[in-house]
Amino acid sequence: MNELDGLNALIIEPHAGMRATIHNMLTMCGLSKVDHAGSSNQAVKHLGLKHYDLVLCEYALEGGQDGQQLLEDVRHHKLMPLATMFFMVTAEGDYGKVVSAAELGPTDYILKPFTADRLLERIARALDKRSVFLPVYELMESGNQREAIDLCLEGEEKYPRHAIDFLRLRAELHVFLGQPEQAEPIYRRLIEAKAIAWARLGLAKTLFLRERFSEAQELLEDLVDSNKNFVDAYDWLARTHEAAGALDRAQAVLGEAVAVSPHAVRRLRKLGETALEAGDHDTAEKVLKQVVSKAKYSEFKDPQDHVRLVQTLVRKGDPVQAAAVIRDLDKSMAFQKGAALCSAIASSMVHEYTGNEARLNESLIAALAASKDAPGVAPDLKLELARVAIENNMEEGAAEVMREVMRNAQNGAAMGRAMAVFEKTGHGDLAQQLARESRQQVVDLVASGAARAKEGDFKGAVALMQEAVAKLPDNPQVVFNAALAVLKCLDNGGWDERMGQQAIAYIAGVRRLDPVNPKLPALAGLHQQVLKKYNKAPRRK
Repeated sequence: MNELDGLNALIIEPHAGMRATIHNMLTMCGLSKVDHAGSSNQAVKHLGLKHYDLVLCEYALEGGQDGQQLLEDVRHHKLMPLATMFFMVTAEGDYGKVVSAAELGPTDYILKPFTADRLLERIARALDKRSVFLPVYELMESGNQREAIDLCLEGEEKYPRHAIDFLRLRAELHVFLGQPEQAEPIYRRLIEAKAIAWARLGLAKTLFLRERFSEAQELLEDLVDSNKNFVDAYDWLARTHEAAGALDRAQAVLGEAVAVSPHAVRRLRKLGETALEAGDHDTAEKVLKQVVSKAKYSEFKDPQDHVRLVQTLVRKGDPVQAAAVIRDLDKSMAFQKGAALCSAIASSMVHEYTGNEARLNESLIAALAASKDAPGVAPDLKLELARVAIENNMEEGAAEVMREVMRNAQNGAAMGRAMAVFEKTGHGDLAQQLARESRQQVVDLVASGAARAKEGDFKGAVALMQEAVAKLPDNPQVVFNAALAVLKCLDNGGWDERMGQQAIAYIAGVRRLDPVNPKLPALAGLHQQVLKKYNKAPRRK
């Protein structure tokens, strides 16, 4: 039992009696550092404050969220390190649907009822596996994915009983590094060995990332047909339809996913947004009302949900209910980041519809002022603000919002959507002018940073690019060059821990915004070179 000495655990269980029972079992197993959470929100707070070696989570949580959805949220928001062992505690009757519900599964499942001996056996097995993979996890979390791949290759030979897991991790690392073409044969090998659902999903991702949408679609449709509970397959199928411009089909697939997993707020939100964009206002209203209701008491609530609901209600011709949603936004999210801007944008929509010019001007002035310091607000909402402003004779303010959206455009399609807003209002020439200006501003920013670095002013280059990222956090070209500036500064000016962490964050940003950027491997290689130069890369074990 000494192997558990020093480990810390979190029990997530709504019933106090069961929490006490599991706590006693863990104590009997030799584990003494145990925290409790009675709800998903409490669990998120605990996980945000410290890292745990072990999490025991009841599947049937209260408050409209199950344990699988909590696990997805925690991993999505990166609140749990890779080495944390996450056990899902579930009744035998739920096991069949739980085990196939998502790509991101827990470490293991524990069926109720169970004994302390049974719990210890599962923990010991997970600890054994964790010790095998821990060196890989350490390399990954330090940003050393390339060496992690090498270690996976060694692990496949050294630990044959874990070969499938090493293969899966290696494929995921190639996708992470922007190398889907290298991940594809690994997934095909896994599929040939055994028809594993997550391997087929992984293969579909590699096809999607290379814009082979029809092949990805065929694979995903077959996967959904053969496994009705695999919600992640629905999500990727919806993304594939969306990428091909078939919003109605994307909406239908998301609707099926929500029927399988009705409480996942992020999936509900995506369905609401897709329905709104597709013009299905009845569905958008129904779904966005659920999102607002479910997210209200969540740690991940977002005032933008209220704005999209207001937008839907206004388009349906219901300004009275829309005004009530704004009052709820002001009351329930007063201290939430971006709430003031969201309230002003929503109010401008309502006042435009009702023809209250005085209140409309007041809301637009407030929204345009607040939008200057709100990089986190979604482009579609800022575009709606720009539309209302330009249609109500605030061309200068609308142009400034549009410049910011265009400078942040991730790709040509995003730029096209922005230009279409002004083109539809009869301002096509202005749209073209702003697009040219925005592209040139990004080019000038990047060139200024590069010039400073060339002159040897590496800290000046970093300062300039940090400022650029603060203003344009979703522009892949800006984020890439910020990462490059930080790495060159570290390479030439000595190690700085804060800057080292910033390099990791910027590189992660590039991967999120432009996952198949051909320059990503070189950027990752420079990062590893810098880490090794200052002996900061974890030593392989």
